Amino acid sequence: MPQKTAAIYDLKGARTGEIKLPKVFSVPVRPDLIKRAVLAMQANRRQPHGANVLSGLRTSAHYHGVKDTKYSMKNREMARGPRVHESSPGQNMRMRRVPQAVGGREAHPPVAGKILAQKINEKEKRFAVQSAIAASAVKELVAKRGHKFENELPVVVSDEIEKLEKVKELEKLFSALKLDSEMERARIKIIRAGKGKTRGRKYRKRKSVLIVAENNRLGKIARSFPGIDVSSAGQINAEMLAPGCQPGRLVLWSESSIKKLEEKYG
Repeated sequence: MPQKTAAIYDLKGARTGEIKLPKVFSVPVRPDLIKRAVLAMQANRRQPHGANVLSGLRTSAHYHGVKDTKYSMKNREMARGPRVHESSPGQNMRMRRVPQAVGGREAHPPVAGKILAQKINEKEKRFAVQSAIAASAVKELVAKRGHKFENELPVVVSDEIEKLEKVKELEKLFSALKLDSEMERARIKIIRAGKGKTRGRKYRKRKSVLIVAENNRLGKIARSFPGIDVSSAGQINAEMLAPGCQPGRLVLWSESSIKKLEEKYG
């Protein structure tokens, strides 16, 4: 089977040559394995939290019984539960402590000791990354995610991209590669449904291009563009390549990052 090749573009969008793609781009796409790796990463970032063990129990309320004694619950026509004795008006004989009472404990509160982490084998995690890399070169999967592009996949840019230092230069590169519609798509924000609107995440934002290059300065430049992430070939993971467990993210590879993939995955 002949080895696949990809076109190399310069900063002006002109085709300057070809490069042989590593075998990792021919790995079978396994959406099930990619989903497992992404969910494991998300689960391992969760911070354990739980309720105070004394929540709702800091009270003098106690159960009085139904015998014929003082303060008995018998023949009172009220629920037989823990009640308080207070001199405050309206507070005497109020029910507390139990879940069905106002101010009582929660029935099944979150427990800080609950194990939230998920385990995944190293070989499975490695293969999930390889599979996600291969999915980024499948035109149908990338289009299914909603990305707007015109060039053949994968999109490889010469190492001139490593020298970019200004936002305008990166913006010109996107225009030269005919990614203007992709940038417009990433600017659209959707108001989130539910209580998340009041918890600091009012808008749902879209993921756009992933730039894989060895220059760390690109990360600062890319902050000006919504939805764009920057990583090196040695640090990409399944979640970067398949946000939301859906493989097929649009990726811009630098020429040197393709060579790094060859060294890492063969």
